[in-house]
Amino acid sequence: MTSTPTTAIAGGSLRPAVVVGGNRIPFARAHGAYAGASNQDMLTSTLEGLVARFGLQNAQLGEVVAGAVMKHSADFNLSREAVLGTSLDAHTPAHDVQTACATGIETVGGVANKIRLGQIDSGIGGGVDTISDAPLAFNREARDLFMQLNRARTTQDKIKIAMKLRPKHFAPLAPQAGEVRTGLSMGEHQALTTHHWGITRQEQDELAMLSHNNMAAAYEAGFFNDLLTPFRGLDRDNNMRPGSTMEGLAKLRIAFGKHLGEEATMTAGNSTPMTDGAAAALLSSEEWARERNLPILAEFMDFEMAAVDFVNGNEGLLMAPTYAIPRILDRHGLSLADIDFFEIHEAFAGTVLATMKALADEDYNKNVLGRDTPLGHIDRSKLNVHGSSLAAGHPFAATGPRIVASLAKMLHEKGEGSLGLISVCAAGGQGAVALMRGR
Repeated sequence: MTSTPTTAIAGGSLRPAVVVGGNRIPFARAHGAYAGASNQDMLTSTLEGLVARFGLQNAQLGEVVAGAVMKHSADFNLSREAVLGTSLDAHTPAHDVQTACATGIETVGGVANKIRLGQIDSGIGGGVDTISDAPLAFNREARDLFMQLNRARTTQDKIKIAMKLRPKHFAPLAPQAGEVRTGLSMGEHQALTTHHWGITRQEQDELAMLSHNNMAAAYEAGFFNDLLTPFRGLDRDNNMRPGSTMEGLAKLRIAFGKHLGEEATMTAGNSTPMTDGAAAALLSSEEWARERNLPILAEFMDFEMAAVDFVNGNEGLLMAPTYAIPRILDRHGLSLADIDFFEIHEAFAGTVLATMKALADEDYNKNVLGRDTPLGHIDRSKLNVHGSSLAAGHPFAATGPRIVASLAKMLHEKGEGSLGLISVCAAGGQGAVALMRGR
């Protein structure tokens, strides 16, 4: 096991960035409990819950970094506006980050790096997303007329332009989850990857069943009591289905990859639904936490981004973490066997299973990753032990901080020196992974 590097960077030695704790609001299925909430509403409540949990009222933090994938143009300064809505000192700076589903790992990783470099002593990495309040767009012709109307200076000119508007101009374009360069939705992309790796319906349903039941058990055991703040009538994720069974999941119809006919395997049960929610994690230097008598749960050691050529290279859209995982493990002299907990984001059950199969596959390691030997198998008993996105849901940018906060608590409970690996796939053929160590 390696220790945190201490090589001098930017004129000083690196210092550990530790996770003090986290907070999120329960995640809700889209167009449900949070249908009337905005990104700013959810992020503000999440941050304020974190402030209350750790007594940070009127505290000035080094920075708050958050982001959203689905964001209105009016939310150009979303994180700063959310901070101004909390009881944090208004001198706390904030900025937005957006890297699709990897946004949350980017925000936490960016805060951690600044702490490690000594640029700040404390910070919050967060994320929020809403499908229920998604930004609506209009076609090009309608936008041109609306902008002309905005530029018109006289009433007469405004009336002339308004007279050109027709009912068709008021029909919004539906938000698209498809990849711009392929036109395929993420589910359709994953269906191809799932089929390529020969992953069965039974394997996917089993992983989905475990996700729901493991998360339900964690709730019953009180694991999430100090990780959530109730919001708009919810005190737990309303996508979660305690008591899920293979028989129940087997009844669901195929949702993605229907062109594969009888070989199609992906359903709404083994795919994560559209979700609303927000999450945040508080990080600091060891000294900052100790001076305030705050807990130190884990060290955020490192994170790594990767991308695949899913457009021209015939690679799976969500397979980028298979590149990033070996790189970050090699950098720290670690193997899969050294890891105590694996948190692999369950965008789809097929994503998790394809990632695991690829990491253990000799041909993939040699010809795609350029490795002499396969990275190896992931011990399933260490995988998503308290459930993951299939049960909790997946508000895109909020997933990273959700996992960071939960994993930090798990590592702290496991003991000092325990190790956790996070893997989050993302749209655009990207992915983020992170390493954390228990304190």
